[in-house]
Amino acid sequence: MYKNSWLVLSFIFCAVITNAQDTIRTSSPATTKPSEVITSQEVTDKHKDTIHAFDITKKEITKVEAPIKTLTTTIANDSVKYEVTDNPKIAQLDALWKQELYNTGLFDTIYKSVTELDYEPVAYPELPTDTLKARLAELNTRTPFNVEYNPSLESVIKSYLKNRRKHLERLMALSEFYFPLFEQELDKENIPLEIKYLAIVESALKPRAKSRVGATGLWQFMFGTGKMFGLEVSSYVDERMDPIMATEAACKYLASLYRVFEDWDLALASYNSGPGNVTKAIRRSGGKKNYWNIRHNLPRETAGYLPAFLATMYIFEYAEEHGFKPAKPEFAYFETDTIKVKQMISLDQVSEYMGIQKEELQFLNPSYKLDIIPFIKDENYVLRLPLDKIGAFVENESQLYTIAQADLNKREKPLPKYQEANDKIRYRVRSGDFLGKIAGRYGVRVSQIKKWNGLRSNNLRIGQRLTIYPRRPVVSSSTKKKPVTQSIAGSDQLYTVKSGDTLWSISKKFKNVSIENLKSWNDISGSGIKPGMKLKLSKS
Repeated sequence: MYKNSWLVLSFIFCAVITNAQDTIRTSSPATTKPSEVITSQEVTDKHKDTIHAFDITKKEITKVEAPIKTLTTTIANDSVKYEVTDNPKIAQLDALWKQELYNTGLFDTIYKSVTELDYEPVAYPELPTDTLKARLAELNTRTPFNVEYNPSLESVIKSYLKNRRKHLERLMALSEFYFPLFEQELDKENIPLEIKYLAIVESALKPRAKSRVGATGLWQFMFGTGKMFGLEVSSYVDERMDPIMATEAACKYLASLYRVFEDWDLALASYNSGPGNVTKAIRRSGGKKNYWNIRHNLPRETAGYLPAFLATMYIFEYAEEHGFKPAKPEFAYFETDTIKVKQMISLDQVSEYMGIQKEELQFLNPSYKLDIIPFIKDENYVLRLPLDKIGAFVENESQLYTIAQADLNKREKPLPKYQEANDKIRYRVRSGDFLGKIAGRYGVRVSQIKKWNGLRSNNLRIGQRLTIYPRRPVVSSSTKKKPVTQSIAGSDQLYTVKSGDTLWSISKKFKNVSIENLKSWNDISGSGIKPGMKLKLSKS
């Protein structure tokens, strides 16, 4: 009797298990739509032993626990939403690292440190002069630069060690990302690898850094010089901000300067101030060609340029001896790859559909000025992604482009047309114009405008056409009405965000205010702003 009861119970148990397995196999496909980027079936394939059955008439949440990530599937109204959250402790470490990658404050500090060097003796007993002399002599034997000791260089090195220690540690952390790229390109052009430290002095390793005169990117190319070495600027793209393209161009430019001066110190000085200023300094110094002998005849910024470079080189080369311990998680080096886009797509859309922070996409794709990747025939515009996201993007590419196009079609305002920036413009003189006013508008000198147009006096007439080569690129437009930019008065240091405002639209309302400025001055890490927010329009 007991034996027969046991057989009956076993049969019922097996039937229940079989029915439950059928429910799991049949319910997921029924709720998945063909247009979904990631299917529920793909999730069950990866985590078969931890997926539970759900009722599609109710809102259910199914969680799959993994050592690092938690995959959350939400079912509501016959639709599926996926969310992947990282391990919070490891994410916190990554967040600190990414803050260094995206923050632009370092650029202001490095620029100030170069232009305000005073070369006064600095008390820093941790580095005796004899020790410094010995280390510089050793460094001098293994580099083509003139790293011999002199009191001015000692002053800069000790000043940096005493006053800029935190900044230098942050730059050392950033260098872990960029230096492998720099070294590869420098080696390809047979250029000393120590040139990689130049990017620290130029831009503090910020790909979107822009100086007060318009020099842009990691290697701070002016518009005209960038154009000479193949870096294009358009309404959507500024290739001076592309780390790979700008590094290739910088290597070619530096190699050409070395061929002229046959001295790396002078090549660096001419990279900063232009070959003309260096040759004039050589003439004024009686034909001397040692940087330290002509330094007093160079522009002030360039006079501090090489000492800052050599001081940076010394500190990086002897970082361990000076006790530097930069925070650089081993897993924070981003392995990346590129995908050539087949259709216009925005970084916002990629962020939303691929589950990647927009700030990370901006860092990996800094050359796209509007955070939109255009599709132009015969142009190779690419999207750079972390290596582990490449497969998912390619697998769902057509669906992503369909969704992206639908989003773009819903825009209230059309996107700007793709226009290449001009390196030469024709300006029509208006009432109230004078040469100084026109020169200031385009960042050039009055003497240059006169030279370009063969003018013998400062007199202008209304309607006269002038040829101008602006220091800042000017994007041609088919529309005649231009947005009015406002000067920032002392009482207008704050801007109240209105409905429909974006950081880009706000930056266009005010002179000399960029998106990066607004982010830096207001501690904004992403691009999200809300109506009613008060934004600073200057540093102070």
